[in-house]
Amino acid sequence: MHEIEPYYRWRDDYVAAEDEHSPFYATEYNEFEYDKQVYNYLLHPQWDSFGSNTLYMKVLFADYDRGYVIIEFIGEWNDAINNDIMLMKREIMELMIDEGINKFVLIGENVLNFHSSDDCYYEEWFQEVEDGWIAGVNFREHVIREFKQNNIDYYINFGGGLDDFSWRTLKPLQVFERVEEQLMRRLT
Repeated sequence: MHEIEPYYRWRDDYVAAEDEHSPFYATEYNEFEYDKQVYNYLLHPQWDSFGSNTLYMKVLFADYDRGYVIIEFIGEWNDAINNDIMLMKREIMELMIDEGINKFVLIGENVLNFHSSDDCYYEEWFQEVEDGWIAGVNFREHVIREFKQNNIDYYINFGGGLDDFSWRTLKPLQVFERVEEQLMRRLT
């Protein structure tokens, strides 16, 4: 797992540590030693911590004018023991909502497992985005199944073209537009 870096090809366009509006503004990364881990597996030092000891993230791009953010995740999403959603919502998502973000693209291809608790924080987050949305992109099938079994798919959109989306060849705006297009098709 230590070789899996957060996606870096958009760094010319956006770096969360350099964005004054980002929860990760002025974060300094240790380039010489691995300082993060999921269980006994070390993680690449570029991943960001928000308080969970099993789930890490990277804000790949934020566009405050259009109100969207693209976030990549790695690790185990564990609401049952660590209450990851509470930490994520309070420490990251609420700050982004305060900055005008109401559309969230969550990239989950490196989320290995999901353990549910209740859906209160998901519901709260969903209500706070008002005219926006939350979309899960490229989550693993068994992880999506766990989300759905616990009714989290009421709040985070999965399925269709979102489950097998080749986003790495696109620019951030193209990713946003394609995700939004998928979601708008569902409404019509």
